Amino acid sequence: MSDLHIRHATLPDIDTVLQFWREAAEGTSISDDHDGVARLIATDPEALLLAERDGVLTGTVIAGFDGWRCSAYRLAVHPDHRRQGIATALLEAAEQRFAALGGRRVDAMVLEVNEQAHHTWAAAGYHREDHWRRWVKPL
Repeated sequence: MSDLHIRHATLPDIDTVLQFWREAAEGTSISDDHDGVARLIATDPEALLLAERDGVLTGTVIAGFDGWRCSAYRLAVHPDHRRQGIATALLEAAEQRFAALGGRRVDAMVLEVNEQAHHTWAAAGYHREDHWRRWVKPL
């Protein structure tokens, strides 16, 4: 995996990331637009991690930390690059970031219907907590 490069996203990456998510991510979010990603990068420039191979975006994860909780979102690997350790490398980079910030536990947002993702997260040592439910309200 030495040819895999993980780096932080910058503002010029936004359009590429949004296109990548349309191809590689399951589902969409209310903040999957230019302003939402720009706000993320401006607020926490190290949160959006990109995996690249030969200059091509192959995976992403958002490793957000609010000072209280570590949250992982948008773990996505392009279908042409799956099962090559990219998700593992992204999660390791996210966990290193969290540990350096003093985080103690990672919460991951994973779609119920995305069974392939369930296997990825479980293989990385995560487990489902059935006693919690997510409550949301769009603003």
